[in-house]
Amino acid sequence: MSAQISRFAGTIKILRFNIGFYAVSAASLLIAALLLITHFGPDWLRALVVPIAALGAYWTLSSLLASWWIYDRARVTNWSWLPSRLSFQPERWANIHSGFDESSTALRGFFPSTSTCTIDIYDRNTMTEPSIERARKLHPAQIESMSGRFNALPLPDADRDTVFLLMAAHEVRSEKGRHSLFMETHRILAPNGQLVLVEHLRDGRNFFAFGPGFLHFFSSVSWKRILASSGFELERDEPITPFVRCFVARKPEASR
Repeated sequence: MSAQISRFAGTIKILRFNIGFYAVSAASLLIAALLLITHFGPDWLRALVVPIAALGAYWTLSSLLASWWIYDRARVTNWSWLPSRLSFQPERWANIHSGFDESSTALRGFFPSTSTCTIDIYDRNTMTEPSIERARKLHPAQIESMSGRFNALPLPDADRDTVFLLMAAHEVRSEKGRHSLFMETHRILAPNGQLVLVEHLRDGRNFFAFGPGFLHFFSSVSWKRILASSGFELERDEPITPFVRCFVARKPEASR
């Protein structure tokens, strides 16, 4: 039984974090089914309910299937694929998360005997997604984090050779805020340091998988624009499954 559960552990985690969405979806489908079975209401209402219910059912199932693919089949968040994507092996690195840290333990295992730092930039006043607060309660961090803000990271200039932002930067919802985060990341990186950014994208694949939820993500063009405007040079841009993308950018030697 435990082996069976482990095959779907990532999907179950996503379901628990977003239980409100799936509860509303299930209730809406039940109401739609009752309207159709009981022939309640005018014909135009029942005709309208059918495509809406079908679309809701599709996105409910497709989001769970995509989550299974990402988190259980491809095991994106065990991060074993990440070291081979880096430009160099880090010696002094920081991992920045937005309230839910599921990567620092893995990173420490990949890069033992290195100087590590984990920074939590979660701000409940601006990061209002219920799933974040639920994730923090259900899965408390195993590694203690330093508190920071997206526009004020608690490290000195040029302190790190690598910074990881793994499915965290999109929680800073304004473009101005994300630009501030990347400028701060640029500041704490040494010249030739690398920024590793992993994100879902606001694109067709994520739309077909997650429906309107894809609006919680940002486009590849948006991330590249912020990287360039913050002084980074993009070195790697590749998909990790059709739904997740990894960017590796470098702070040029001439940067100050």
